[in-house]
Amino acid sequence: MNEILESAMSLHQRLKNLHAEHQELEKTINQLYKLQQDDDLTLRRLKKRKLIVKDRINLIERMIQPETLA
Repeated sequence: MNEILESAMSLHQRLKNLHAEHQELEKTINQLYKLQQDDDLTLRRLKKRKLIVKDRINLIERMIQPETLA
């Protein structure tokens, strides 16, 4: 039972970290737009990373959803 609880706590911590990373990526992307940087490659990479992070957030949220309903 302790392993399940530790696993759930680990998922919640990972989710918290991913949300923080997603916010930081959003902030960085917005700053680059405001500065009107012509670095399309960097913007594409940041946007791609942001999508990957969002997908991971969604996956973890689906994994822990049954725990929150129980």
